[in-house]
Amino acid sequence: MTRPSACLFDLDGLLLDTEPLHGQAWQEAAGHFGAALSRQQLLQLRGRRRLDCAEQVRHWIGAAALPVPSVEALLAVRQPIAEALMLQAPPMEGARSLLERCAALRIPMALATSSSSAAVAHKSTPHPWLGLITVRVHGDDPALRAGKPEPDVFLLAAERLGVEPRHCWAFEDSPAGATAAARAGCLVHVVAPEDLPRQAYPGGVIWLESLNALQF
Repeated sequence: MTRPSACLFDLDGLLLDTEPLHGQAWQEAAGHFGAALSRQQLLQLRGRRRLDCAEQVRHWIGAAALPVPSVEALLAVRQPIAEALMLQAPPMEGARSLLERCAALRIPMALATSSSSAAVAHKSTPHPWLGLITVRVHGDDPALRAGKPEPDVFLLAAERLGVEPRHCWAFEDSPAGATAAARAGCLVHVVAPEDLPRQAYPGGVIWLESLNALQF
């Protein structure tokens, strides 16, 4: 297997096992306003920016004929829950070793995440190995025009590394993220959760059982 010119990594659900915790936080926040989110609804939030998720949850609350909170009110409930949960997130299988291998081989790396810079710093606290990725595009990056599934986050990450997107390998777990990477023109590798059907992902991706399955 040839080596990539650069690797672009998602964070949540790809390097850290945060997605069930994010879902729990949104579920509890919606419950505070009287709404119960289904498993399918929670799956739709994966890979998306916080504000985009908040707008979607507000829409679901309104669709349940309940008073719709402001984005600020919803996040004021959700954020303390999420922050407490995120410190419990373990690494995904093979994540640390893959980053260390890229660093040893001098393969440029960038983080392409929907999470804000503050959220990434918080989640990274128990995982200093994430510091191997120094080039980062966060969900609140001033240069980011649109979140996943739009390709902007991967285009910006490739630009900051000085590498054409078509020469980059992108690593994702969510349909929104995989779609964004595919639209950017990257070679997309997906570690798909068991609870998401493969039909939800774009065609042409490379499926991985875990990051340990990758060899270069």
